[in-house]
Amino acid sequence: MTLSIREIQAPIEGEMKAFEQKFRQFMKSDVMLLDQIMNYIVRRKGKQLRPMFVFLSAGVCGEISESTYRGASFIELLHTATLVHDDVVDDSNYRRGFFSINALWKNKIAVLVGDYLLSRGMLLSVEHEEFALLKIVSRAIREISEGELLQIEKARRLDITEAVYYEIIRQKTASLIAACCAVGARSVDAEASVVERMHTFGEKVGMAFQIKDDLFDYGEMEVGKPLGIDIKEKKMTLPLIYALNQATWLEKRRIINNIKNQSHKPQKVAEVIAFVRESGGIQYAQQVMQRYVEEARTLLHGFADSSYRTSLEQLVQYTIERSK
Repeated sequence: MTLSIREIQAPIEGEMKAFEQKFRQFMKSDVMLLDQIMNYIVRRKGKQLRPMFVFLSAGVCGEISESTYRGASFIELLHTATLVHDDVVDDSNYRRGFFSINALWKNKIAVLVGDYLLSRGMLLSVEHEEFALLKIVSRAIREISEGELLQIEKARRLDITEAVYYEIIRQKTASLIAACCAVGARSVDAEASVVERMHTFGEKVGMAFQIKDDLFDYGEMEVGKPLGIDIKEKKMTLPLIYALNQATWLEKRRIINNIKNQSHKPQKVAEVIAFVRESGGIQYAQQVMQRYVEEARTLLHGFADSSYRTSLEQLVQYTIERSK
């Protein structure tokens, strides 16, 4: 049975409440329009998994400090900026069931809001001379951008190999969770080797997290995002890459043609989903996801046992058992 976020949060419940207040303060602006948008963003926050990774990682490596709060805020500001910019890039009108910023205030304002959030996070580190945190998060920003562009470049040709897929998700998704765990460790003055170990741990969790997301597209769960979204967007994900590698030349050509030219037709998308299921793509992706989780667990067990470590392990489990 998967624990709820509230139960997992138990050792850092007080810190998460305090973080919410501090984060609201960081989001304030003297420009009325900007303040209005910031309030809209704060009211529609998600599960806040990323700040949880920061606080739990800090707890595993030392004593949670003011620096941890700033690190968690920086990560959350960066994450929110990438979501706002993503919605502009994808021309998406909804985010977590609510109108996106670009849908309500148009693209120009959404891009500027994303820039504001990014600069706000960077200033937070610079003002407190926390250059080590700035370096960790800046590396993640670079990788997220590179991963997105690599995916766009490859989507045009639909020639993604398994190795390229791993590189895309490592940069696009895993780099941010890796930054969360490294920031948590660095904020409590952990030594460089420990920060690096937490970064690797977060990266493995992030890889599993993204593969889980990809599995939703094929109805691995009954709930979650609607089926076939990635196929319609011509995104090559692990279940599909594996299935195509098992296919005959003729079958491969038919499926790629469906994705390239017919993905607007529901019956063609259904054909691709059926093909992936029958070729063992789902089971293969689940095995790879599980392997990343086991590697992350092994790294985590190198740290002393504590309530923080237990919760971090539960949070890892939650990311691969979630239903959306």
